[in-house]
Amino acid sequence: MKGTRTVNHDFEEIYRKYYNRVYMFLLKMCKSTDLAEELTQETFYQAFCSFHRYDGSCHIFTWLAAVGKNTFFKYLRKNKNQAADLELFVDIITAPGDDEPESISQKSFVSSGVRRAVADLPQKYRDVVILRIYGELAFAEIGANLGITENSAKVIFFRAKNIIKEQLKNENIM
Repeated sequence: MKGTRTVNHDFEEIYRKYYNRVYMFLLKMCKSTDLAEELTQETFYQAFCSFHRYDGSCHIFTWLAAVGKNTFFKYLRKNKNQAADLELFVDIITAPGDDEPESISQKSFVSSGVRRAVADLPQKYRDVVILRIYGELAFAEIGANLGITENSAKVIFFRAKNIIKEQLKNENIM
């Protein structure tokens, strides 16, 4: 009984410490406060159920971000009409624009192309992109989370950006 209390107490502390960060991570992906709240609760539920599997080989937020990412992707699979908003990724691969209607329209057009391009990426590329952009994780944390080196995470991210840029050029988006 005492061991269960310790685990519950430890997890309550993790929940209090990381709730806002996990919520913001998910909010950046889904752009809906209600959905982000729901996904955050599901993320912590899933994390609690599998807390015994956390081995400490990566930072706890890195692990929670991976659980959150998987929760979000599970939601997307169940609700195929929803798509991740990759506005932040668009900002990285396009020059900053102004707030003129034409610029906003172009950015929306590019964002749609980016969503398609990211969806078409191989899984390891997509995972690195999501963790880097939405989780705002350092490459070392991404590497630890995915079981690859920091340099591999950097290379994969660089290649993913190039693949997306090339696909956008082929679709005459950029």
